[in-house]
Amino acid sequence: MHCDIHLVLHTLRAAELHGTTAAFHPARPGLRHRMGWTLVELGLRLAQTSPVPARTPRVA
Repeated sequence: MHCDIHLVLHTLRAAELHGTTAAFHPARPGLRHRMGWTLVELGLRLAQTSPVPARTPRVA
């Protein structure tokens, strides 16, 4: 295949793919995005707290 034809076909296919994917990406972050960052923040908070012992040792 001639390189000029290959470049034209590649450009057309790339433009077609960009057009179809634009419909799938919302302009603003959706619920999944916000929920994911909320879970990350929660995990970081849980990782920073010191572990509480399950039982306090008793002296007899």
